[in-house]
Amino acid sequence: MKRSTDVELDLRLPYCTEGLPGLGGQLRSAPDAFVVEEIPLYEASGEGQHLYVNITKEELTSREVQQGLAEAFDLPYRAVGFAGMKDKHARATQTFSLLVGHVDDEFLKAAPARIGEKAPVTVNWVRLHRNKLKKGHLLGNRFTITVTRPSVDGEEAMARATAIAEKVRNSGLPNYYGPQRLGQNGANVRRGWELLQGNKRMANRWLRSLLLASVQSYLCNRYLALRQQKDSFTTLLTGDIAKKHDTGGLFVVADQAAEQGRFERKEISFTAPIYGPKMWEAEAEAGALEQEIWTESGLDMGSLARAKMMGTRRLGRILLNDLSVRQKGKDIVVAFSLPKGAFATTVLREFMKVSDDLLAQTARDSDEIDDDDGT
Repeated sequence: MKRSTDVELDLRLPYCTEGLPGLGGQLRSAPDAFVVEEIPLYEASGEGQHLYVNITKEELTSREVQQGLAEAFDLPYRAVGFAGMKDKHARATQTFSLLVGHVDDEFLKAAPARIGEKAPVTVNWVRLHRNKLKKGHLLGNRFTITVTRPSVDGEEAMARATAIAEKVRNSGLPNYYGPQRLGQNGANVRRGWELLQGNKRMANRWLRSLLLASVQSYLCNRYLALRQQKDSFTTLLTGDIAKKHDTGGLFVVADQAAEQGRFERKEISFTAPIYGPKMWEAEAEAGALEQEIWTESGLDMGSLARAKMMGTRRLGRILLNDLSVRQKGKDIVVAFSLPKGAFATTVLREFMKVSDDLLAQTARDSDEIDDDDGT
C-alpha cells in the first residue's frame, strides 16, 4: 500500500458545461443567501410516541438544535433524532424527532413555547409519529442559493446562467463528492490514508469515520471523472450496475443497447463504486473502469475490511429537472433539488467555475458531509 506521503492526489474534476463561461462570483455565508429545506421521506402520521418538530434555524448547527430540544424536554441526547445535518450558516428547515412517550393535546400545544425557551428556532409545526427519525430518513434537500458579485454584468450573468441551466437540465451531473468532504487540497483524504495504514489511532469515532470515508469519496470522484474523460457519462456501459429512479432497484446492464433508451429518458442511471469488500462490482466494460481506478490507488481490500469500510454503490448521475435561475439585482439565484447524499457544490461549481477551495469555505458545515451516501 502506498504511504500517505507518497499519495499523489488528482483533485481535478471536469465540467459537464465545459465551453460555457461561468459566473465567477461568491457564495455569501448569510442565511438569506443560502436556503435549504429538507424533503421528507414520509409524513408524520399524527400518532405515536415520537414528537416530530419541524423547525427553521439560522446560525446554529443541527447538533446544537438537537441538544436544545433534549434539554427542553429533559431527554437524553440520543432520544432526539434527525435525518441529516444542515449548514450552520444557512436558513435551514428540517425535522427532528423526540421520544416523549404517550402525550395529550395540551402537551402538543405547549411544545412550541417550551422549545423556544431552549433553542432560538422557529417552530413550524409539531406532530406525533411512530418511529424515530434516523440518519438518511429523507428524500433529499431543496436549495435556493444566491451567487453574489458575478464577474460580469447582470444581463450577461443571466445569459450565462440560463445557458448552463439548460445544459445541466438536459444531461444531469456527475454525483461528485464536494470539496468539503475531501478537505483543503485533499487533507482529509491524506489523513484517511494514514488511518488505513494503521500508523495512527483516533479516539474521535465520528472524525475517524469521516476521514476514512473521504478516501472512498475521492476514489468515487476519480471514477466519475474518468467516465467523463472517456465520454461515457452520457451513456450506459455494458456491465454497469444501474439504478431505477422510481423504485431504487439495482440491476446489471447486460445489454447496453436495450437499456440506453431508459437511460436517455432518465428512468435509470448508472451507479459509481464506493469501494469495499462488500461492494457489488460492475462487470465487463464498466468493471474494467472500476478496476483501473482501484489498481491506481495502490490500496488493498484487506485494509478497508479491517477499517470496516464495507463499500456500496452510489448514484452516478444526479438529475436536476427542477433547476431554475433568476436575477436578483446584480446577483443570480439558483434553485434546485438534490437527492440525499448529493452536494450542492457539485451544482454551483458548474455555474461559477471558481476554485473548489472557495466553494468549500461556504459549505464547510453542510449536511452534505453527513447524509447517507449509498444508493
